Amino acid sequence: MKRVAIAVCLCLWAGRTLLAGAADGRLDIYFVDVEGGAATVIVSPAGESILIDSGYPDNGGRDRDRILSVLADVAKLDHLDHAVVSHWHLDHFGNHAAIAAKFKVANFWDRGIPELLQEDPGFVDRVAPYRAASQNRSKTVKAGDLLPVNSGGTPLKVQVVTASGEVIPNRGEPNPFASEHQPQAEDTSDNAKSISLLLTFGRFRFLCCGDLTWNTEAKLMTPNNPLGQIDLFMATHHGLSVSNNPVMVLPLDPRVCVSCNGPTKGADPETIATFRRVKSLQAMYQLHRNVRLDEAGQAPGDHIANLAETANCKGTWIKSSVAKDGQSYTVQVGAAGPLRTFTTR
Repeated sequence: MKRVAIAVCLCLWAGRTLLAGAADGRLDIYFVDVEGGAATVIVSPAGESILIDSGYPDNGGRDRDRILSVLADVAKLDHLDHAVVSHWHLDHFGNHAAIAAKFKVANFWDRGIPELLQEDPGFVDRVAPYRAASQNRSKTVKAGDLLPVNSGGTPLKVQVVTASGEVIPNRGEPNPFASEHQPQAEDTSDNAKSISLLLTFGRFRFLCCGDLTWNTEAKLMTPNNPLGQIDLFMATHHGLSVSNNPVMVLPLDPRVCVSCNGPTKGADPETIATFRRVKSLQAMYQLHRNVRLDEAGQAPGDHIANLAETANCKGTWIKSSVAKDGQSYTVQVGAAGPLRTFTTR
């Protein structure tokens, strides 16, 4: 198996919010609100950082500034060690170059930059700033790559489980939900080629799949389940119903789900219905209230980071912080929201 060196901040109590620092060796995951795009920040006890995706460009630098605020003001970082692009849609790579202009980025990771993108005639121009920021030296990952990290006493690793439409070998226990798969029309967009990362910190397991879509999810998870069960799941593709295939979500059996959705994008009712079928689910969070659904049809109000629509949105983030031994983790909405603790499975 190909192994690529990657090191993925640290934590202190500050009031009720866990902030970056070396004192207690926690691992932090921030879900940054980029209005229906995606931006996830991981900071490890080894003192290194990962940004997965970077939201939309333009909008007065809104998404760029929200990400930079989490990096510098909340996590107290002064650089990024690793910036990952899950796939080549603008709401996922749109601010990598803008962030690199203000914040040193040591390494860029992606699935390889295509010459053209059929669904985006302007792709060549859109990707040019990324090429310049990475100096055309971004590193390509493939399914099966293991990205080991140095995390002191608690083992920490990041494994690529899908990339470029390929998946890791389908080994493992039989998937008891495999028969539920109903194939959808072939997805020829770059969504189906998303990089998916499985992070393991001790017993804690977190899965982030970019915008991976229905049929590739089934390709990964049928007839067997090569991933086992997880603790924290970032709803795939903002929680849209063209993703989050039950044959993937149900056997993963997450205890906590987080949807990085917008007011009118994602957190679809079909996806929420799938989450509610998860046997071990203890909590569901959303970055935004879905304005198309009533209160009963989505996460509880105190588990939704942003209740206002985009024009009045404050961009509140959601954070998960994992204990030094990996045996428990907290989830909190913003710096002042209720801090809820979960036991690692």
